[in-house]
Amino acid sequence: MSIQGMVFGMHNLFRNRFLNTLVCGCLFFALANLPTEAANPIRVGIVGLTHGHVRGFFNKVAGASIEIVGIVESDQEVIEKYRKLFDLDTDLFSSDLPRFLDEKKPQVVWVFINTKTHLGIVEAAALRGVHVVFEKPLAVDLASARRMAAMAKQYDTHVLTNLETSWFPSMHETYRLAVEENKLGSITKIVSHFGHPGPVENGVPSEFLAWLTDPVLNGGGASADFGCYGETIIPWMMGNQRPLSVTAVFQTNKPDVYPRVDDNATIILEYPHAQGIIQASWDWTFPRKDIHVYGRNGIIRTIDTQRYDIRLERKEDPVVKTAAPSPEPHGSSIDYFTAVFQGRIDPAYSLSSIENNLIAMEIMEAARLSAKSGKKVKLPLN
Repeated sequence: MSIQGMVFGMHNLFRNRFLNTLVCGCLFFALANLPTEAANPIRVGIVGLTHGHVRGFFNKVAGASIEIVGIVESDQEVIEKYRKLFDLDTDLFSSDLPRFLDEKKPQVVWVFINTKTHLGIVEAAALRGVHVVFEKPLAVDLASARRMAAMAKQYDTHVLTNLETSWFPSMHETYRLAVEENKLGSITKIVSHFGHPGPVENGVPSEFLAWLTDPVLNGGGASADFGCYGETIIPWMMGNQRPLSVTAVFQTNKPDVYPRVDDNATIILEYPHAQGIIQASWDWTFPRKDIHVYGRNGIIRTIDTQRYDIRLERKEDPVVKTAAPSPEPHGSSIDYFTAVFQGRIDPAYSLSSIENNLIAMEIMEAARLSAKSGKKVKLPLN
């Protein structure tokens, strides 16, 4: 080999070593400076197995940055059911929440239990600095929701609510177009449609049905189960403002199936220059989770989790479009809440936030009063 070839080869050797050293050094520096929380899985305790959404949680948790440190449940039949379904170790289970919190020290408890129990869980968790995630809705009444918010503030913990629609790309695209980009002009009306043919008709698990149709444990029927979607989404799209007033009609169309709770509800929200209409039902022909947003310059209607249509010209037909995937970590509840607990995202005023869900609970309380009295109820409620 010529001297020139040897010099050229040595030059390449030193250059490659330098580049490798530089890359490794940068990688080490980046990893060393990651927040400690981001490098470790979030320690999660599951409280309750009687909310049907828990099955979806177990299906999604594989591969997530989550370590399940225990499950609090007292119903042995339900425990056995989920133990077999997901091959869960018997050592994970306990029935004493305070003892579990003290011994296992989770960072977060994710709750799948009747809504009436939510307040007691926050009282136990917040005192120990443990964050809480609830499946919707936040509470059975406004007093409980306000107590939760006060404890979260006092102990500097998160109390968050998981609503499935928060992770729909079509919902976020609608917000971007209608609110952030003002494509529709001034919003004049938002109509939300949420529900299905009914929990009995859908064949929900018996342990779920037992409290879902209980007016004390659930706070109502379809109005509580599905009203909370519109009660969070509409204020969110209106800048997290509470409405001026609430007017509601609750009905029980199938008293032989749901004798103790409503199965059909319509709630009207009055804003200074707009209206929100919440249609919540256990008597839909088929399942629905969609909203229609009307502005002076156009209309957007969500169709499903990804599709929506938009109409901006009077003489044109609506154009069906597919929303891009939601930006990370907004694609799923597990990704989003993990980012919150790792300090990468501030959830304030989001669809999951305590601020937004307090407004939703105020609307729900006013709706119950209106449905009972037959009169419009003004907000804020004392």
